[in-house]
Amino acid sequence: MNSSFIGLAAEHAVNFLFLHFRGGFDAFSAALDAVVKLLQDGLAAVPFVVMLVGFMAIALWRKGVVFAAFVGIAIMTIHYMGLWAQTVSTLALVIAATFFSLLVGIPLGIWGARNGRAEVVLRSLLDFMQTMPAFVYLIPAVILFGLGRVPAVLATIVFAMPPVVRLTTLGIRQVREELMEAGRSFGSTDAQLLWKIQLPNALPSIMAGVNQTIMMALSMVVVASMIGAGGLGEYVLSGIQRLDIGIGFEGGLGVVLLAIILDRLTESFGVKSRKKSKARLPKRAARETAAAQP
Repeated sequence: MNSSFIGLAAEHAVNFLFLHFRGGFDAFSAALDAVVKLLQDGLAAVPFVVMLVGFMAIALWRKGVVFAAFVGIAIMTIHYMGLWAQTVSTLALVIAATFFSLLVGIPLGIWGARNGRAEVVLRSLLDFMQTMPAFVYLIPAVILFGLGRVPAVLATIVFAMPPVVRLTTLGIRQVREELMEAGRSFGSTDAQLLWKIQLPNALPSIMAGVNQTIMMALSMVVVASMIGAGGLGEYVLSGIQRLDIGIGFEGGLGVVLLAIILDRLTESFGVKSRKKSKARLPKRAARETAAAQP
C-alpha cells in the first residue's frame, strides 16, 4: 500500500531532519540517555526495604493508615512476583517523562491562559497530540534516535503533555476576576499577579493535570517497550509474544499496582490544595469586611 501525498510529506520531513541534523540528534540522545540512566541507576541503588518504607511513609502522610497498608501490600506483591527491578525501571522512565512534560507543559499552559491567539494554536496542537494513535509516535522517534530509552521518553513526553497544558490554562483562566482586580488595585505587576494570585489559586487544577500526565506517561511507557524501553512493559510484551497468560497477567498487575499508588498519591496533593484554597476564601472575605468597616 502506497502513502498519499500527506504521508510522503511527513516521511520526507523526518528523513530531512535525520540526514541534516543527525549530529545534533545524536548529541541530544546521548545527553538525555545519560540523565535517564542516572535516574534509573539511582533508584536501583536504593535498597528495597528503604523504598518500601519510603512509599509507605508518604502514603501514611498523604492518605492515612489504610492506604499505607495497601501500598505496603502492593509493593510486597510486586517484589514477590520478581518484578521489582522492572518496576523501578518503569518508575524512572515515568519520572523522567513526567518531569520534562511538566517543564515544557506548565509554561505553555500559562502562555495559553494569558494569550488568546496562543491558546487557539495550542488547542489545535494538543488535539492532534491527544488523538494521534500512540504507536505512531514511535516511528519518527526510532528513526531519529534509534532504539532504547531516549525515543521511549520522547514519545511519552509528546503523548503525556496535553493534560497538564490544558488544565494549567483552565486553572488560571478560572481565577476569580475580583482577586485579579484586588491585585491590580495594589499595584501588582503581571509577574506578581501570576506568582501570587493566579498560580496559587490554579494549583488544584494544575495538580489534576500533573496526575493525568503521570497516568498517561505510565500507559505510554508500557507501549514504548516495543522499541526497547524495558521495564514492566517489556515483561507484558514478552507475555504477548509467547502467548503466556501468567507472564502477561503478572506484568499487567505490576503496572496496575504502580498506577494506583502514583494516582492516589498525586491526587492527594490536588485535593489538599483545593481544600486550602477554599479555606482561604472565608478568611479573605472576613479581612475585606473588617477593612471596609469604619
